[in-house]
Amino acid sequence: MTAATKEQQNFDVVDTYKRLLADDPELTMPVAAIEALVLALAHTPATTVSETLDLLSKLTAELKARIPNPISLSAGTDLFQRYIITTLQKPSAGRNSDFDTIRTHLVQNGRLFVERAKEARDKIAGFGRHFVRDGNTVLTNGGSRVVGALLRSAAETSSIRFRVIYVVSDSSDAESSENIAQLRKLGIPVATIPPTAIAYSLNQVSQCFVGAEGVVENGGIISRLGTYQIAMLAKAANKPFYVVSESHKFVRLYPLGQTDLGIDQNIVEFKTTEGAASTAGSVSAKDEGVADMDAQSDAGVSDSVANNDAVDFTPPNLISGIITESGVLLPSAVSEELIKIWF
Repeated sequence: MTAATKEQQNFDVVDTYKRLLADDPELTMPVAAIEALVLALAHTPATTVSETLDLLSKLTAELKARIPNPISLSAGTDLFQRYIITTLQKPSAGRNSDFDTIRTHLVQNGRLFVERAKEARDKIAGFGRHFVRDGNTVLTNGGSRVVGALLRSAAETSSIRFRVIYVVSDSSDAESSENIAQLRKLGIPVATIPPTAIAYSLNQVSQCFVGAEGVVENGGIISRLGTYQIAMLAKAANKPFYVVSESHKFVRLYPLGQTDLGIDQNIVEFKTTEGAASTAGSVSAKDEGVADMDAQSDAGVSDSVANNDAVDFTPPNLISGIITESGVLLPSAVSEELIKIWF
């Protein structure tokens, strides 16, 4: 057994990932996953390029296997793996340097990678606040930190007065309450409505903003359950529907519908009076936030995600634009952005 293997057994990447999310409520799941991998590299004495790549591959697989909804974190882990491979393949990586120096350089650059990802939220808020105009009424849902930052940035512009309608339910109230409290503290009138009142309220709405757990290859998004419903109603009412997301949430996934997400959610669950359940149309995922910090056995993870943490897929034809730190993209431009990132 190599020294790297022994250290890997002593380093629990999943516990580290969960601890990072618990310690920093502002951290997104992809960034937490990248930070966990950077810490693993720093604590594991891999001695060759091959060992390093093998270690990253194993740790990434472990994260995806033990977290009920790995969609968001996989965007971060896959991007970081690609960055490491690209760095190690550079001709200068093997010249006039021992591997310890190269590994130290990788860890330092990995930390810089994380810092830049964290800074994306402020850039997005700067771009997105111009979409909120004086007298607007904005509809949003969930506890997305990047949407909250955008709305607070608009609120801090003294020349803009707007209102917010927040869609909340029993399961999402805790996630949304902080954003709601901060907006009200800034003097922004906020109304809360249940999901059943969305259509009723749309005649008052100027535009919709939602966060995303993942932005997929076809320009659609995976986000908290109910986002698809908002998008469909907004389209029917001719209201702009904007997605607010960091580019590190762009994920190499191409779903065609709700059952193509690669995760197990028992949302439609058929039962008889005897209590036997037959599930159909299962899908699974979690909202941006700390959903995957829910208590799970260290020995394994439940095959499906609780309904209050479930997600759905919103197709690109319902999305008006995607606001990122690089600017505002049309859904059709997402595949091109992924090509830039990966190739």
